Amino acid sequence: MTDQKTPERISDEMLDQLIGDADATELFQSGELLGELKRKLAERILDAEMAVHLSQEQESNNVRNGHNKKTVLTDSGALPLAVPRDRQGSFEPRLVEKYSRRLPGFDDKVIHWFALGLSTRRIRASIRELYGIEVSADLIARVTDAVLEEYSEWQHRPLPDTYAIIYLDAIHVKVRDAGAVTTRAVYLAIGVDETGHKEVLGLWLGEHEGAKFWLSVLNELKVRGVKDILITVVDGLKGFPEALETAFPNTTVQTCIVHLLRYSLSSASYRERKALAAALKPLYQAENADRAAVLLDEFEQSELGQRYPDVIRTWRQKWTYVIPYFAFSPLLRKAIYTTNAIESLNATVRRAVQARGHFTSVGAANKLIYLAVREASAKWTGPMNHWQSFKREFAIHFDGRFNPSKGWISKV
Repeated sequence: MTDQKTPERISDEMLDQLIGDADATELFQSGELLGELKRKLAERILDAEMAVHLSQEQESNNVRNGHNKKTVLTDSGALPLAVPRDRQGSFEPRLVEKYSRRLPGFDDKVIHWFALGLSTRRIRASIRELYGIEVSADLIARVTDAVLEEYSEWQHRPLPDTYAIIYLDAIHVKVRDAGAVTTRAVYLAIGVDETGHKEVLGLWLGEHEGAKFWLSVLNELKVRGVKDILITVVDGLKGFPEALETAFPNTTVQTCIVHLLRYSLSSASYRERKALAAALKPLYQAENADRAAVLLDEFEQSELGQRYPDVIRTWRQKWTYVIPYFAFSPLLRKAIYTTNAIESLNATVRRAVQARGHFTSVGAANKLIYLAVREASAKWTGPMNHWQSFKREFAIHFDGRFNPSKGWISKV
């Protein structure tokens, strides 16, 4: 096979002319040459825009009328430009719009830093260090606040009518409210759609868990178009099963086994945690729910079970939501017995939140968390692993609600 080279748009001769007698290494390291190239290119584009504009106004006898000097911010620093003007003042460039002081790229970089959890002060310091320019705190606020409209559209966007799996989990943030810093829960939901791709359905800040709160969240999903959820994986959210039975009564609720194990081990001494974990492992690895129930009885009668009756009580209380995944293949069990799919997202959000400390308002928290979610979910480019085999299993188990050849059929 013959290697195909990408066509060169800048020849060696052009580079020789650009460098001239200067030290190329010094030019490259200082960024002077790149800045000059960007300036020249921008001014050439502006001149071309003016030529097009004047050609469209031939009847008015409009002509060029010199240039305005303007400095704009780019992703690589401040850029002084000569912006052409016309005699009638009707020219409005698209590359650098009137009253705009920033070129595309600068805002994206600021928003990326903000999404990583950098404070306004640190962003300003980074711009000063990298580009040698000063920007105001007000500019940073305006750039990041522009995301709020995008966040609102995202939070209220229409959703598919059916999801195969929805994972729900929460993280906690500190928000200043009425002069006091309080801890608020942020609930995130990830849905696996008809093609096996993941998407974050939304984020919700709530003061208290409860059936009333969760019913409002689920009703919001219904208003946005969701009619059926096959499986929901949760971490023992208070009031959630009751709300789900009201909003989506046919949904299978699966508690997160990993969270249940962590809670069980937290009640044991450090020396006995390994033994307790080994004793509980056969329960969730049993071949079916009946065998798991027998093993739970045996564990209750064991010496270790006698020492930790609270662990037995917890598993029995949650047993209805522990056993649903036993109906599925070992491969699919791995996908639905834990909320790890959302915990990796939460880890990204948590890093950004911890870097910030506490938020001055709920709106500030929403803005940062949304940006962190946007950064993390941008990496989700393909369907979840083993999706083709999962589709066949869903079609059999949820007969009439999912058809792998025709897509989704909701009969709820």
